[in-house]
Amino acid sequence: MAAKTRGNALVNIKRLLQEHYQIITSNRLSATGLLFIVIFMVVAIFAPWIAPNDPWEMMYDSSGEFASLRSPSWQFPLGTTHLGYDLFSQLILATRTTLLIGSVSGGISILIGANIGLISGYYGGKIDEVLMRFTDILYGMPFLPFIIVLISLFGRRLEFIILAIVLIIWRTSARVIRAQTISIKQRQFIAAAKARGCSDFRIIYRHILPNVLPLLLLYAAFNIAWSVITEASASFLGFGDGETISWGGMLYELWLSGKTRVAWWWFAAPSICIVLLVTSLVFVSRAYEEVANPRLRKR
Repeated sequence: MAAKTRGNALVNIKRLLQEHYQIITSNRLSATGLLFIVIFMVVAIFAPWIAPNDPWEMMYDSSGEFASLRSPSWQFPLGTTHLGYDLFSQLILATRTTLLIGSVSGGISILIGANIGLISGYYGGKIDEVLMRFTDILYGMPFLPFIIVLISLFGRRLEFIILAIVLIIWRTSARVIRAQTISIKQRQFIAAAKARGCSDFRIIYRHILPNVLPLLLLYAAFNIAWSVITEASASFLGFGDGETISWGGMLYELWLSGKTRVAWWWFAAPSICIVLLVTSLVFVSRAYEEVANPRLRKR
């Protein structure tokens, strides 16, 4: 019996993955976005094996000369910093940090936002009032300054940066999921589930949640994108984890060096990666936006 249950669960997971793969690949832009996301994920996973050099090792060229501020070449594909660090190796290792912060922050924030939105929209009344007023208070907080204050209070460690992002980024998804939940709970199949004696927990997570899943995945992509942008912004302002490398941290080191107008390659590499990753996430979210709102589909 247990083996049969596991087998059915695996079949359902496989079918679900196939459905979402078809949703994403049905749109050319979202399929392109998925391709770039997969590339970034592969680079992040195998970063220690892909990076040709230690990111904090001072490099020398083939003639033994100190390689300071070298433009892109065969030996240094993305050039070097003013201290002779290999930017290609730094970029590879920074991909892991940026994706980790983005995916963990985005994932946790969408879980918080989804649960608050589902509970608030389903129960209504005082529960809805308390949860939504708390959400409104967070809406009154300026986004990036609030993140910087939290990082300053908790510390510049990676886990505290993630915590600071999570504490505020869930608010939009919570309000959207709440509105959708209020609409869905008025439908006949919810009334039928209540008549059969289904518990509130089962109705919320078995009947309502699947119907808001496309919207949930849409905002999950947005939350990850905003997490990446937020981390890059905070790191560029000097509030990143100094013990790890991120794309925003690379830009911060460039600003500290005072070589912004000279070392264009130092600026270009992390900036292009940030733009590519965020744009790819927006492209993927577009596919789920069309599922959530069929009127956006091309006729």
